[in-house]
Amino acid sequence: MTTTFDRPMDFRTAFDALSALFANPDDTKQAFRVVEALSGATGERLFAKFRATDVGRKALADHRSLLPLLKDTQSLEALPANTLGRAYLEFLRSQQITADGLVAASEEGYSLDPDLDADRRLFNDRLRDMHDLWHVVSGYRGDLIGEGAVLAMSFAQTRNIGVGLMALLGIVKIGGTFPGTRKIIWNGFLRGRRAAWLPAVDWELMLARPLDDVRRELGFDAPPKYDPLYTSDPRIAAAMAA
Repeated sequence: MTTTFDRPMDFRTAFDALSALFANPDDTKQAFRVVEALSGATGERLFAKFRATDVGRKALADHRSLLPLLKDTQSLEALPANTLGRAYLEFLRSQQITADGLVAASEEGYSLDPDLDADRRLFNDRLRDMHDLWHVVSGYRGDLIGEGAVLAMSFAQTRNIGVGLMALLGIVKIGGTFPGTRKIIWNGFLRGRRAAWLPAVDWELMLARPLDDVRRELGFDAPPKYDPLYTSDPRIAAAMAA
């Protein structure tokens, strides 16, 4: 029997996960808990929109998973230096992360209905796996400011309340301590509104293309300039506790 993504809002779980996330911003699984708790009907709406696109129909028909390509570091390294795929690999290395990292965090923080059909599972995984590609095409690093901006951009793209709430709290918590942060995160939302609908981008095709061309085609302007802010900065704990 096919089930849907629809589920009631769980504000208690969202509050607990947000509290844990701000106590430890590196605890990525808490972000997935927030998104799941406040998704409501969002997942089903996004899936229906994806299924109605040419890329969505083909991805579902071919049972196309994005993750194997993103894990194939040898193939990505063989691409020309100016391509999206090489830039993605360099992003992972610069942030000391892997494509598998998001999978592990989502499995810890997410509890998908075991009766969910294969098409919806594929879409859920695909949306998760493209997250760092969004970082690369938008030009935001994997620091706290960059994550806040990508969350704001993601909210513009998906209208997921949990995603929007995390971006808003990033503006309040981090923006209140570090000047210029609020503008950068807000600009992430505006850039997300102007961009193409990223969940339905043919990322497999884009990986071998020049990054500048991909950005232009998807509606992204030049990457923003800002000083990255990582959790190792001693000022972060005070900002999160404020």
